[in-house]
Amino acid sequence: MTSFTKETYMRWFEQMMLMRRFEEKTAQLYGQQKIKGFCHLYIGQEAVVAGTMSALNSDDRIITAYRDHAHALACGISANAVMAELYGKVTGCSKGKGGSMHMFSKEHNFFGGHGIVGGQIPLGAGIAFADMYRGGKQVTVCYMGDGAVRQGALHEAFNMAMLWKIPVIFVCENNGYAMGTSVERTTNQMDIYKIGLAYDMPCKEVDGMQAETVHEAIAEAAERARKGDGPTFLEIRTYRYRGHSMSDPAKYRTKEEVEEYKMRDPLERVRKTILDNNWANEADLEAVEEKVMVEVLASVEFSENSPYPEGAALWEDVYSEPNYPFITE
Repeated sequence: MTSFTKETYMRWFEQMMLMRRFEEKTAQLYGQQKIKGFCHLYIGQEAVVAGTMSALNSDDRIITAYRDHAHALACGISANAVMAELYGKVTGCSKGKGGSMHMFSKEHNFFGGHGIVGGQIPLGAGIAFADMYRGGKQVTVCYMGDGAVRQGALHEAFNMAMLWKIPVIFVCENNGYAMGTSVERTTNQMDIYKIGLAYDMPCKEVDGMQAETVHEAIAEAAERARKGDGPTFLEIRTYRYRGHSMSDPAKYRTKEEVEEYKMRDPLERVRKTILDNNWANEADLEAVEEKVMVEVLASVEFSENSPYPEGAALWEDVYSEPNYPFITE
């Protein structure tokens, strides 16, 4: 395994702590009906995003499905902008019109947040193709859930990505359940990563409960993509502690199953590594957590005090203005 620095572990700890505490606060606010509509939490899966971001360059692209709050935060979108979007306020990263499932920020190279299951897969390939066409060296990471791999669009995108050697990393965040349906009830092939074999696409399984293993897998795939060798498919095995969405009591699994995964909690593993190496003490880590909580609570206050969009905003941002430089008057 690659040797990681104190700075990397401290960055992971703060980043994952922000995701965790932000999501916990989101759940509380949803219960108070401050946040409405659909809402899918990421608690338990934080190592996937943290490990990814530490392996990428600042101009690389991220696109994902609707469980997207943590991805948005990891890309650098402020807690204020993410929380305000959850509130449906105009100060949100999608101007209050996207909500929980449709976070977006071109400035931060975050291209969603997509509510259609599997809809982001060909879009991820398209974003990467555009960068390649323009001669850039950016890599696009395209996340999907274990349910999305059943969509036909995946196969079309995989075939095209291999044919044209598109610099995209397809990541299946396999948390074991497509909504409330376990993976074993939806497929005769439990090793989802093997789908890549049909396209001669490099593919493998990754432990998603450790930021280290995720970082290594993403770094390897990114290097391959930047060299012009095309896409990689990673099945990152992780686990969500909450139900599919806030309306899901998750009665389809046992408490023992959840507790077993919590014994491998990714945030606690990073904490332990930091303490074991004497890179920080408990007081130092408590200070990080306190800093994170101040940021989360400030985002709530910011959102409470932000205005809702005006009615006329419904007609804005529907279409982009065309720009065809090759057409003359």
